[in-house]
Amino acid sequence: MKSVVSKIRCVGSGLSLMFGVAALLTSSSIAQDKTELVGTTIGSIQRLDPALDEVLDSTAKLEVLGQGYGWSEGPIWVPTEKRLLFSDIPPNKVMQWRASEGVTLYQAGVGFSGESKNGGREPGTNGLMLSADGHVYACCHGDRVIKRRRADETWEVVIDNYQGKKFNSPNDLTFHKNGDLYFTDPPYGLAGGPDDPSRELDFCGVYRWDGKQVHLLTKELNRPNGIAFSPDYKTLYVAQSDGAAPTWTAYPVNEDGSIGKGKVLANSKEFYGKDPGSPDGLKVDVQGNLWATGPGGVWIIAPSGKVLGKIMTGRPTANCGFGGPDGSWLFMTANELLLKVPTKTKGLTVQP
Repeated sequence: MKSVVSKIRCVGSGLSLMFGVAALLTSSSIAQDKTELVGTTIGSIQRLDPALDEVLDSTAKLEVLGQGYGWSEGPIWVPTEKRLLFSDIPPNKVMQWRASEGVTLYQAGVGFSGESKNGGREPGTNGLMLSADGHVYACCHGDRVIKRRRADETWEVVIDNYQGKKFNSPNDLTFHKNGDLYFTDPPYGLAGGPDDPSRELDFCGVYRWDGKQVHLLTKELNRPNGIAFSPDYKTLYVAQSDGAAPTWTAYPVNEDGSIGKGKVLANSKEFYGKDPGSPDGLKVDVQGNLWATGPGGVWIIAPSGKVLGKIMTGRPTANCGFGGPDGSWLFMTANELLLKVPTKTKGLTVQP
């Protein structure tokens, strides 16, 4: 594979107050490089602490697996199917990657089932997640719900309101080992942003669904985004893609599934606006490290909050996920690209 340096142009942050980081960084606002990148390597790895060597080789290469997406998101590996699924939000498509055939369309119209002209600029699915029993769950911007894929590959709505009111636009999700689903609900998928007249909730919440009822965990975060558990499920991590406070917060998880007072684990304010991107999706490895998208690419953050290193993708990076034959590949959705890098660890998975 040859190395390619691409030309990236980033827009200013003025519109982010209206539409948020994810909406800002779609193909409509970033001039994409038309160079063919699939099969090449890009970016670099910053080693900030020796402990990085335990989970990632600083000489590892970032391989481009696919390109040309409006705003790629939500990568999940489906072991039984040996394929990666990920979202391309603006065109409302779920894509798939297999080593034997590259990237192809998996299914269109999952995130928004209405007329395309009414779905806003981000109508598609965002975060995707695999449950312990093998079902794929999807945060659906346009329909403002969470759906589950059936065995026949059709989709059913499983969560559609909080106390009778529509969600803003469910963004990302994760499972507790007991089967409860935790998810975030910022306004990025609303056609008119946070001031959309159809908005029914005047806050952005973090929620828990126990299979029957939706429970509000907190509404203290202005723009909650990525979400994941620690390996012992005693800590819930939530990213905030807010320019005023681009942080990752750790919440203690109580026995009843509720959460206690949060503590900021890491803050990317120093780099926000300087390096492309913002705290967005995140995953946790088996050692408890966070692999969290943020300014510059993917930050590797120890449970203590120390930043061990960064995977510098050179463009806004929305999410990441572990997978591959042995679970040690890290897939990254970086604006118009799908990337892969080998690691020395594996992602945390929910066991049945």
